[in-house]
Amino acid sequence: MSIDTFTVDAVSRTDEGKGASRRLRRAGKFPAVIYGGDKAPQSITLEHNYMLRHVEHEAFFSHILDINVDGKTEKAILKDIQWHNYKPAIVHMDFLRVDASSVIKVQVPVHVLGEDVCPGAKAGGVVSHQMNSVEVTCPASKLPEFIEADVSALNVGESLHLSDLKLPEGVSLVELSHGAEHDLPVVTVVVTRGAAAESTTEEDGEGEETSE
Repeated sequence: MSIDTFTVDAVSRTDEGKGASRRLRRAGKFPAVIYGGDKAPQSITLEHNYMLRHVEHEAFFSHILDINVDGKTEKAILKDIQWHNYKPAIVHMDFLRVDASSVIKVQVPVHVLGEDVCPGAKAGGVVSHQMNSVEVTCPASKLPEFIEADVSALNVGESLHLSDLKLPEGVSLVELSHGAEHDLPVVTVVVTRGAAAESTTEEDGEGEETSE
């Protein structure tokens, strides 16, 4: 399986209802639906273990997928995945049809860079990830696999906010469209008790006078 292209093999489904869904799950399958575009929603069946291998890849959640239904391929993105309450089992998926001109809204993973050289971390702070993903809007053809958050210049007590993220051309953050007060922190370098105590000790030491 390539992480650059994902093909999902599916079978069209006509049986509906909770009973039909239970029968599918007992057979190692689960129901899903494809909707959007100028077509009616289509119910499909997916192989459970086959899809589990797909969702192990972070990129699966932020890629345009090839959904192969009974030999016909449609482009779509994953819009929702429902898991069992207490077992690592998928119970349902929703896919949204897209084409190159579609403007889509989707969650994209955040990759934090520069933790190894972050001044705040070297001073004893802890790099705290406030967001693991961000919601973006963009043309389907410009959908990024992930957004980078560079913390290599952060000191203790400083944060990298949504407005600090460098976005690819044509991509915007949904949260920022709601106003400046929504410019939330993505990554923060927080002070630890040990670092705070060390800093206090150093400051006390600087203030002491030595006698000769």
